[in-house]
Amino acid sequence: MGSSWKAISDDSRREILLLLKKKAMVPTEIAEHFNFTLPALSSHLRILKDADLITEKKQGKNRFYSLNRDKMLQLVEFFEDIYDYNLKSLKEYIEYKERKRK
Repeated sequence: MGSSWKAISDDSRREILLLLKKKAMVPTEIAEHFNFTLPALSSHLRILKDADLITEKKQGKNRFYSLNRDKMLQLVEFFEDIYDYNLKSLKEYIEYKERKRK
């Protein structure tokens, strides 16, 4: 399994995730939004799939890709934890300075 962080480090892959947030798409639909070849898109999709950020569902000859919302939620929760920690630290620092001033 690939790293989620490495997978989202690329601008194009983040754009793919934003597209797949709206609906499941086949590679040719995704490619319409970019200026690179289908093999390059395939490479991006593989990286996102290996990182478990997207899922692939085969329907007949088509492969539909969609956002793995559970995995994305884990990333969001990670950032919420960081943000909350920083706010708490800032609050504690300000309160400490206020007490010290009095």
